[in-house]
Amino acid sequence: MPIRLAARAVLLHENRLLLVNAFPGDTSDLWCAPGGGVDLGQSLPDTLRREVHEECGLTITVESPCLVNEFHNPDTAFHQVEVFFRCIITSGTLCDTWQDPEAIVTRRRFVTRDEMAGLRFKPDSLPDVAFGTAGEIGYDPLERLVK
Repeated sequence: MPIRLAARAVLLHENRLLLVNAFPGDTSDLWCAPGGGVDLGQSLPDTLRREVHEECGLTITVESPCLVNEFHNPDTAFHQVEVFFRCIITSGTLCDTWQDPEAIVTRRRFVTRDEMAGLRFKPDSLPDVAFGTAGEIGYDPLERLVK
């Protein structure tokens, strides 16, 4: 199975980070940054703009990369490499009535760094990357996929 490439948004708004739950039907309490897999011939920023709009109804500007993360599931040979980019909302408002056309993301919310302490999320370094100093690109080594 080939390695899947994905793009994810580190989007702070009013000092809150945008997180999504990408497990339909509330099958998991795991939260992550919005984004998804790259389609053949589509750039990482174009992928990210498409995915954030699909998942959250927001239009964004994609800025610099800030994290490379990779994870795998040895039981299925799934391996994904994600490039996280800092992003800014240019239009739209997060609302509970937005529906992801693929029905994968059913919950989305902005959280403070303190609120993240009470959530289960991946990657582990996300709060430090999101709320830390900009300018440095982090790397999370290969970790096992959790649900």
